[in-house]
Amino acid sequence: MIVGAGPAGLFATYCAGFRGLSVTLIDNLPEPGGQVAALYPEKLIYDVAGLPAVRGRDLVDGLLQQAAAFSPLHLFGEQACDATRVPARRNGGPERWSVRTDRGRTIDCGAVVITGGIGRFTPRPLAAAADWEGRGFAYHVPRLDEHAGKDVVIAGGGDSAVDWALALTPVARSVTLVHRRARFRAHEASVEQLRRTECTIVTDAQVFSAEGDDRLRRIVLEHSGGTRSEIGVDSLIAALGFTADLSPLESWGVEIVDRRIVVGTTMRTRQPGIYAAGDIARFPGKVRLIAVGFGEAALAVNNAAVHLDPSLSLAPGHSTDAASIPAVAPAGL
Repeated sequence: MIVGAGPAGLFATYCAGFRGLSVTLIDNLPEPGGQVAALYPEKLIYDVAGLPAVRGRDLVDGLLQQAAAFSPLHLFGEQACDATRVPARRNGGPERWSVRTDRGRTIDCGAVVITGGIGRFTPRPLAAAADWEGRGFAYHVPRLDEHAGKDVVIAGGGDSAVDWALALTPVARSVTLVHRRARFRAHEASVEQLRRTECTIVTDAQVFSAEGDDRLRRIVLEHSGGTRSEIGVDSLIAALGFTADLSPLESWGVEIVDRRIVVGTTMRTRQPGIYAAGDIARFPGKVRLIAVGFGEAALAVNNAAVHLDPSLSLAPGHSTDAASIPAVAPAGL
């Protein structure tokens, strides 16, 4: 089982499939890609080996396609909660893990690889529009073209809000950025770039209410002086930041220091059969880069494969050699 569908988790899913393991990939966000998909899907990433520059969403799409050949089970919008040890399926085999989700599902797995980034990643809510989520109001923008020709309002003043405004201004009919303060938290250069576009910037204001029929049609802004104004809208995007929570993992018996899971050189935690990789993993000399996370994911999965079946070689073989792909899965991950 892979917990976390960011880049490290998606690559871990491929690595597990390549080793012939059956794989369940779970993430509490409704879309795969983790922070990359939630915060900067349209921005270029420059530190992925072999790709001089790649958009976040294109990287996620490629990783999904890479793993799809092995038919992993995807559980998005679902959170892994409790993990309990269960007896081995066969004499002499390792103990297994039973993982319960917040939807009451129980998953039996031989090993777990945690690639949860900074933990459970939850958008800060915009209470005034909560009733319209999925009907014109969203916290994520998986695809820019979904907003083509629409009147879009973005609430927020950080990097994500400004980045979304910059990306959507050439696509949407109109873009309005609403921030409750006069000063932005986003990079000053990005804010200045946005001011040179056709985007309308409204400061010292926040969304007071949202109205519509079968979907969102208009919002009411409350300005710092107490006055209110109305804006017609097709799409409202809340980019108010995210909170990160590791508490669901605290009962798993793994060691957590400074909001990271401590691992050894095999990426194993202090719990047999539970590994961690990517930003959530902690060890001496750690460097938090996507490229490093890919390597850690490969280490975690291959060591998990040997944990499941000690007769296996740690080295997975070469991907160019089709014969190196096991035809039968030795156990589930």
